[in-house]
Amino acid sequence: MEVSGKVIAVQPVQTGEGKNGQWKKQEYVIEYDQNSQYPRRMMFNLWGEKIDQHQIQDGQEIKVSFDIDCREYNGRWYNDIRAWKIEAEDGNAPADSGFVQAPQSAASPMSLPPDETSDLPF
Repeated sequence: MEVSGKVIAVQPVQTGEGKNGQWKKQEYVIEYDQNSQYPRRMMFNLWGEKIDQHQIQDGQEIKVSFDIDCREYNGRWYNDIRAWKIEAEDGNAPADSGFVQAPQSAASPMSLPPDETSDLPF
């Protein structure tokens, strides 16, 4: 799937250690369908060295290619929108727009970072 739009929020980098070693993740919010009366928003994430490679900034126009997945934890289901390709839509974007590979260990809920506002492990 693909969405083009403007980055409206860049969340802090989250780090941790799972069974496969160190990991880092960063989440971004993009506003798309900007010409409609009610623009839509979507949060997606990048993993590992791709965070530094793309250096996505607030206000940047980008096209995000992504996969949607979900996982179950304690009887509840959670969506995960993981970017695998980022392309610049304007001249202020980073030059590199390579593919983003998600780590294989990320599918396990126990390897994800804890949410500081709840007792869930991701």
